[in-house]
Amino acid sequence: MPEGEVHATLDQRATAVADDVVAWRRHLHQHPELSNRERETAAFVAERLRAMKIDTVRTGIAGHGVVGVLRGGMPGERVAALRADMDALPVRDLCGTDFASHVVDIDYPGGPFPVSHACGHDAHTAMLLGAASVLAEARDQLPGTVLFVFQPAEEGPPVAEPGGARAMLDEGALDDPTPTMAFGLHVVPLPKGYLGYRVGNQFGASCLVRIVLTGMQVHGSMPWQGVDPMPAAGAVLTGIGQLYRQLDAFHPVTVTLGHVEDVGRFNIIGETVTLWGTIRCAVESDMSEAQKRLTTLAQHSASAYNCTAIVDFMQDVPAVHNRAEWVDAALPTFHRVLGPDKVVVTPATLGYDDVSEFVNRYGGLYVVLGAQDLEFGPDGIPVPTPGGRGMAVNHNPGFYVDDGTLETGVRLHAHVAYDHLIGALVPA
Repeated sequence: MPEGEVHATLDQRATAVADDVVAWRRHLHQHPELSNRERETAAFVAERLRAMKIDTVRTGIAGHGVVGVLRGGMPGERVAALRADMDALPVRDLCGTDFASHVVDIDYPGGPFPVSHACGHDAHTAMLLGAASVLAEARDQLPGTVLFVFQPAEEGPPVAEPGGARAMLDEGALDDPTPTMAFGLHVVPLPKGYLGYRVGNQFGASCLVRIVLTGMQVHGSMPWQGVDPMPAAGAVLTGIGQLYRQLDAFHPVTVTLGHVEDVGRFNIIGETVTLWGTIRCAVESDMSEAQKRLTTLAQHSASAYNCTAIVDFMQDVPAVHNRAEWVDAALPTFHRVLGPDKVVVTPATLGYDDVSEFVNRYGGLYVVLGAQDLEFGPDGIPVPTPGGRGMAVNHNPGFYVDDGTLETGVRLHAHVAYDHLIGALVPA
């Protein structure tokens, strides 16, 4: 079958499966699971892959990871790995739909937590299932192999647990067969129907920060007989605002301390205060200097209040780097699927995604897909569409994904995989 006919067939099948994809996404949205706890999500994915007669379905990888292997009916050596993340967030659901989540996880470390897909991973999972269905029906036209990689713990596992993309690689999830490219996408608050890409770092480098400040516990009525770690915590929280002045002003960096955990109650000065946060760097080589500066700030602030500080950096994630030759190879595919006028260059972001472990190792691309009722204003900034739902950013309780985005994502995955297998989407 000529390539153009295969592309048309992929589009027709994407339309045919669109209602199923919407239903899958809504089910997943109603039943979210936190990182490293994606048991039912993984079972849901595996059941549907088997129903599609995917050749091999591997489960239990790095916790609850699932990998489906589809072998094409034509000879070919290329292997396209399509990746979706499955985990949800400890965020309440205010998306305003009748399929909003009411899940509360009472057993998760640090919980109980309300749980929702406030980052859109439910959409990613449903779109990749849709692409698996489309490509499985087209297997006779595939000269190579497609891997459907459903990853747990993209948002980061509990601190004491391994997980995520690196854990999948460590367990050999993509060793047989080895990909010749990896592809993924993330839904974002851009106008629906638009694809955003960037040559270079699409997403930044990241690490998890834990700062434990230790004083001496005492009754709240006699602070002079103990050592209060809370003022030291306040000094660190205030001082991070000055770290930017110690780093290259032309290299975006952010240090966020998003959670404060103390030990005690209203009338107890606790022994410890633990600060949890993240460092993000647009330029990956800046990470070590940012960590050094934050360590100095924490230790010296603690010393000023007669406390001690222990600083740990964990769960380091490399930047998602789109090489120019891969972008050049993919643009014809993107233009075909979305139209040239809806494929736009987006600015760098300090978000992170450990899909970088796959893309950096095997080559390939990571892009963003607009999913909301927005339009580009005259200055190129997204603004709400009149009468639409407006903008809600990822990780906000009101984050939403328009159902119409899902079919676009299915088509995008399917076209990227097929074009790579036939040699149309490979670096020059």
